[in-house]
Amino acid sequence: MPPTQPIESLCINVVRGLAMDAVQKANSGHPGMPMGAAPMAHALWTRHLRHNPKNPAWFDRDRFVLSAGHGSMLLYALLHLTGYDLTLDDLKSFRQWGSRTPGHPERGLTPGVEMATGPLGQGIATAVGMAMAERALAARFNRPGHNVIDHFTYVVASDGDLMEGISQEACSLAGHQGLGKLVVLYDDNKITIDGSTELAFTEDVEARFQAMGWGVWKCDGLDPDAVDRWITEARRDLDRPSLVVCRTVIGYGSPNKQGRSSSHGAPLGPDEVALAKEALGLPPEESFWVPDEVRDFYLRAVQTGEAAQKEWEERLASYRTDHPELEAELRRLMVGDFGREWLQGLPSFDKPEATRAQSQKVINGVAPFLPTFFSGCADLAESVKTTIEGEPVMSRTKPLGRNIAFGVREHAMAAAVNGMTLHGGVKASGGTFLIFSDYCRPAIRLAALMHCPSIFVFSHDSVQLGEDGPTHQPVEQLMSLRAIPNLNVMRPADGHETAACWKVALEATTAPSVIVLTRQTVPLLTPAMVRSHPAEKGAYVLREASGGHPLLVIVATGSEVALAVEAGEMLDREDIPTRVVSMPSWFLFEKQSAEYRASVLPPGVPTVSVEAGATLGWYRYANAPIGLDRFGESAPGGVVYENLGLTVQAIVNEARSLVEVAVTS
Repeated sequence: MPPTQPIESLCINVVRGLAMDAVQKANSGHPGMPMGAAPMAHALWTRHLRHNPKNPAWFDRDRFVLSAGHGSMLLYALLHLTGYDLTLDDLKSFRQWGSRTPGHPERGLTPGVEMATGPLGQGIATAVGMAMAERALAARFNRPGHNVIDHFTYVVASDGDLMEGISQEACSLAGHQGLGKLVVLYDDNKITIDGSTELAFTEDVEARFQAMGWGVWKCDGLDPDAVDRWITEARRDLDRPSLVVCRTVIGYGSPNKQGRSSSHGAPLGPDEVALAKEALGLPPEESFWVPDEVRDFYLRAVQTGEAAQKEWEERLASYRTDHPELEAELRRLMVGDFGREWLQGLPSFDKPEATRAQSQKVINGVAPFLPTFFSGCADLAESVKTTIEGEPVMSRTKPLGRNIAFGVREHAMAAAVNGMTLHGGVKASGGTFLIFSDYCRPAIRLAALMHCPSIFVFSHDSVQLGEDGPTHQPVEQLMSLRAIPNLNVMRPADGHETAACWKVALEATTAPSVIVLTRQTVPLLTPAMVRSHPAEKGAYVLREASGGHPLLVIVATGSEVALAVEAGEMLDREDIPTRVVSMPSWFLFEKQSAEYRASVLPPGVPTVSVEAGATLGWYRYANAPIGLDRFGESAPGGVVYENLGLTVQAIVNEARSLVEVAVTS
């Protein structure tokens, strides 16, 4: 047996051993980060983190985000040891098909994982949104003598996280907002895949964070008592977010690989694992070794967590006595019930407008019924039309401000919206121009992966925006967003469809929504909403062919629906019976039955698609796509459309040719 060692030292070393063994058994993974960061994570999880392993969804729990998601075995080891529903067999199946311990943490797969991390910077940026949501809900619901929302958001971040641009955007925003209940533990091991951080990362991180308005402390990250001391200090500093710089050694305990990049992203090897275990006081011949005293120590978290939740429930009961209406509202929000009253706020429309303007009317129609709905924008609120009128901008002095000024930080905005949504109790949206969705894309992709129903609002949807030219005119963005699984991309044709798209987005529970809006005015063409709208099925027959038996179908989205309707009328007059289909959402349409889809787009009927964007992908619905497979030009929007062939006559000409071919064949 190995020599005895103090219980907390043994606990930390057992975490290291589990990480080494899981990576070695999988023959892939990242052992170095868990081995170096185990003491700081141990200090946080055993002395500060308020959570209930038997109820991972307890609403007032502290949130923990492992931004350095490559070190996932650190998190899995702690979840297993502290009593979450994650077995030793789960750890042994690390990185294997169908396991609950994937290479990087995934929300919804592993109990206790708050978000999917791995793409560096995403975790810390999303945590900013979690902290914003906590503060906003506390401002709405807490009353003197009743703190029913009162928890911290903790992050473990790596050198790589702090190099990523998104982290700088998000941390700047957090400092400006004064998010005092956000605490980041920086695993400062000075190693990346390529070697020492000296190769590329030599700035004064502490000075940078201080300049952004953070409290900064520095300690020996291998000493859990030192980490504990500075977390305690950070928790007292509620006027600003905190960075605790923890100097660690990657691969700590490995005689030949600690402090080296060779321990970062590959198994240590059987011989080195044995040497490391011997150095750490673990039995070299044992794999996945957890002695009873370590298990007993960590399982205290179950009793502590249950007691913390019980104490909170008692506070909630007292709160109900003094504030019954607020307590009832909070209980609904905690389970994701936002009611149905907001449906009566969906506006009707009676004149042509840009869909961005119609979207703002929807936002302001539903906002009074959704007091925890927040609408943000990346410095374009006036252009994208995201402002909730009469409401303040969120700030450190107005934490319940329902308009969020994200600044020119599109990527951080998207991640923060995810964080607010993941936190629960709030609805959140973020807006910018469609062209800048490229800056949001990694966070949007993670939202889709996590089944997180965030709402992203993108205006200036096509080359029709005109004079700003091809740098600002989206072409490939619609199709590239549609390529993301589990992402509902909606491009409404008019105000009625815009309201329907917002209805779908606000009701969504398992997929994020993208609402794509026009700068240009569009006519009212679609039926007014009466409890529901056919756009909610993704596509529907807007204009039926004369006689009800189409010889041709034109399918279009957004502003091009108006062109399609006019072209259909012209073709009907030429005795080419033409059906026009409005298709705001491929995602929703593909969820309908095969019978419904065939009733809208009949098999064998020649079909033309019309959309001011890349045609790639339209062949799944159309024989002849009309769109743009080139960049735009700087000129008035109508002139750009005319010169690039986005006209009624171009549609008619293409339709005639298609019908002639079909008749001939």
